[in-house]
Formats: sequence, C-alpha cells, structure tokens
Amino acid sequence: MRHVENGPDQVRHLHTLGPRGTNLEAASHEWLRRRGAAGTVELHSSIESALDVVPDDGQHALVACAVYPALHTLVFGNLHRLHMVDSFIMPTHNMVLATKDVDVPATVASHPAPAGLVPAGTEIQEVLSNSRAAIECAEGRVEGCITTIVAAQDHGLRVLRDFGAVPMVFTVHQVLAVDAGDESLLPAGAAR
Repeated sequence: MRHVENGPDQVRHLHTLGPRGTNLEAASHEWLRRRGAAGTVELHSSIESALDVVPDDGQHALVACAVYPALHTLVFGNLHRLHMVDSFIMPTHNMVLATKDVDVPATVASHPAPAGLVPAGTEIQEVLSNSRAAIECAEGRVEGCITTIVAAQDHGLRVLRDFGAVPMVFTVHQVLAVDAGDESLLPAGAAR
C-alpha cells in the first residue's frame, strides 16, 4: 500500500452533511477559511454515506460535530481509515422552530441532535439533517421543523421560535488507507 501523509495540511476536499444550509456545511467552509486553504466542500445525505465514497488518498476529510448521532461508532468502527486531525469551536447558525403555515405544529421534522428543541407533546419525524427537516416542512410532509435559520429562509418558512446560535465543537477526520504494517488498526473481519 502506498504511503500517504497524515495531517490537516494535506486535506483539500471536505465531505459533510447536506443538503445546503447545514451547520456542518458552514463549519466546513469556515475550517478552509481559517486555514487559508483553497478546497471544496461536498454535501452528502449522511456522514456515513460520505465515508462510503470518499477516496482514502489523504486529501479528503469528513467534517462532523460533537453531537452527531453515533459519531463514536463511526470513528471507532473506522480507525483503519479515519484519522482525527483537527477540531474547532464555532457557533452554529441560529437554530429555529419553523413552519410553513401553522401556529402550533402537531408534527415536527428534526435531526436527532437538536430534537430536544421540539415542543413537548409534539410528534417528531426524524430526518438526516437540519436542512432536510426544512425541506420536509416546506413540502408539507410535516407541519413544523427544527432547522437552521438559513434553511428556514431558503425554503420560505416562518420562524415560530429562535433558539439562537449554539457554540459547537466540529471535528475533521482525514480519510487515509492504513499502511500494510498498520493492520492492527483494522476492525475484526475488515478486508485488507
């Protein structure tokens, strides 16, 4: 197996949770900006689906956040490919409860992470991202959503409650193949 440099300076392409308007998209662009690095940000339906398609050449990384559901499983199940090379704190977009046309939504779409913001007694429809929650609401599949202010505005939703920005830890995981000598990092049964 070829030798690939490990470290954030080699990363040029970030992969994270979409669609457009997620906090992870904003964090990915902010990470590139803070480093003064030219690069790309590609959005995926989940961090897990991104890992399935990201090349392990050291130039690609996944961006996640400390509250991403099952981040621990993703990291420890992929020690043979994922190397945490950075973390940083950045405020999220303002998190909001939004609706298309009702004052008290009976059903609310939410990513699992901010589901604690859903009003008590409201039925929750779990979705893969804050932006996806806004889409579900805008298309009438639910009456409300917990989403970012950016996604709410992008989809013409009315904000019922603004919870403000949340200081968040974001993590950067470089995707690298394990050198042949590092096979001890492979999970049991992993292909070599």
